[in-house]
Amino acid sequence: MLDHYGRRITYLRLSVTELCNLRCRYCMPEDGVCKKQHEEMLTREETVCAVRACAALGIRKLRITGGEPLVKAGIVDLCRECAAVDGIEEVCLTTNGTLLPKLAAGLRDAGVSRLNISLDTLQPEKFHYITRIGDLRDALGGIEAALQAGFEKVKINSVLIGGFNDDEIADLAELTRRYPVDVRFIELMPMYDSGDFGPDAFIPYTVVTDQLSELEPVPADGGVAKLYRLPGALGNVGLISPVSAHFCAACNRIRITADGKIKPCLHSSDEISIKGQDYAGMLETIRSAILAKPQWHGELSYTERSHAARNMNQIGG
Repeated sequence: MLDHYGRRITYLRLSVTELCNLRCRYCMPEDGVCKKQHEEMLTREETVCAVRACAALGIRKLRITGGEPLVKAGIVDLCRECAAVDGIEEVCLTTNGTLLPKLAAGLRDAGVSRLNISLDTLQPEKFHYITRIGDLRDALGGIEAALQAGFEKVKINSVLIGGFNDDEIADLAELTRRYPVDVRFIELMPMYDSGDFGPDAFIPYTVVTDQLSELEPVPADGGVAKLYRLPGALGNVGLISPVSAHFCAACNRIRITADGKIKPCLHSSDEISIKGQDYAGMLETIRSAILAKPQWHGELSYTERSHAARNMNQIGG
């Protein structure tokens, strides 16, 4: 389906939970989230129904997100049901990786073909700091489990944070030489609650190319990342620039939150509820949401905050 600006919307990012087993500083509050009542959240049946409605409107790629999707009970079976929806051609999942040693093989068998794993540092102390409670060994074990499970593509997502991990850009990129993975550097976004970060934390993606003179550009793969490769590497280095060089003109996605709100744009406060609707109702509501997708998200910077009105764990990464 086309939106009002001629963009073909083919990609759904579906959050299945607001909960997480980590507390990353750019994503959620230190004390976690106030757990909502069961009746406030999409049921499993409503979730699959929403995927069916989206597929009928032209969605072909589905990404399961959270919070941390792997903390959701029955996540493997939910992925299997979503992968079986007629019209869905690709099911991906974004995770912090810590629970993958137990779940990677089951997810692959259920039809998940690609994984994005968040990893912002390779230093144990800094990992514990940024996640507040995490252990780097668990995340690295998750990456190993993903590779052993045979996913078609494994991508490592690293949020660029000035004064925190800009001294690790080369080390993180080196993972593409050691493993058949892509490493993608993503600009820190000024979300609803990112008070831990001052203006110096918001650095542009160009710091990567400035530091890694060996990078050679490679053709885009249809996503939003600018792609490069280190000589002899097994995977690509991707640069994603939602702040300094937005890609709204090519945006092909919508989002559905775990409590059943459609967000046509990540950085807009506009939300349209599908909770409690049947298939026909969801179909029309999602159609209206696609047509309501804004042309762009507006300026983003330390002083120009996102209008999302939620933390990232309440939207879906």
